[in-house]
Amino acid sequence: MATVHDTTMRPTKLELLADWLPTRTWYAAGPEAPRPVKAGGFRLDDPEGEVGVEFMAVTDGEGPDAVAYLVPMTYRGKPLDGAEHALIGTSEHGVLGTRWIYDGAHDPVLVAESYALLAGRAVPQHQSISDAADPTVAAVLDAAARTEAAVEPAEAVDGADHTDVRLRVPGTDAPLTLRFHRVLRPTADDAAALGRVTAEWNPAGAPETPARGVYVTVRQA
Repeated sequence: MATVHDTTMRPTKLELLADWLPTRTWYAAGPEAPRPVKAGGFRLDDPEGEVGVEFMAVTDGEGPDAVAYLVPMTYRGKPLDGAEHALIGTSEHGVLGTRWIYDGAHDPVLVAESYALLAGRAVPQHQSISDAADPTVAAVLDAAARTEAAVEPAEAVDGADHTDVRLRVPGTDAPLTLRFHRVLRPTADDAAALGRVTAEWNPAGAPETPARGVYVTVRQA
C-alpha cells in the first residue's frame, strides 16, 4: 500500500509545476505566470515498491477562467533512462533524498498501473494518507479491451487537451490507446472509450463542492 511521508520537498511539486506547465502544448492559461494549486487526485502502488505513482489535479487561475489540469507523476530515486524529455524536475525529499520527478504519461510504471487500475487489478490509494484506499475513484473496462497480459507502452503523444499513449498488448494485433485527460472537465461521457477512470477534484473558487470527471480513458488505437 502507498506510503505517504510527512516531510518536506524542496522545491515543492507545485513550484516545479509552475515552471513546467507553460511548456506543455495542452496548457490553456494566459500569459501570466501560472500559480498551480493542488486540487485533488490519488495514488497507485508500484508492485516493485520502487517508484512513487501519483495522479495530481491542480487548478490554475481564478473564477470562470480557472482551468483544472491532470498531472500524473512518478517519483524515482535515480533517473529513468531515455526519459530526459519527460523530466519535470528534481527535488530533495526530507526522508528519501533526491527524487527525479517525471511526467507519468512517459513512465512505463505509471502507464502499466493505469491499465491495471482499469482492469481491476490495482486499488486506488488516498493521495495524502498512507495505507488507505480511495473509494471515490471509479474504474471500468469493457471486455473488448481487457487482457491479463502485461501491456507495454510504445509512445506518448501530446494533444490539445490530452496525452495519448499507444499500448502494445502481447499476443494480439489490436493495440490500445490510453488517454490521459490533461484538461479536466466535469463530465463522465466519452462515447469512443472502452474504459475510463473517473475521480474528483476541487474547482477553483468552490473547494467545498467537488467536481467529478474523466481522468483516463482507453480505446482501440
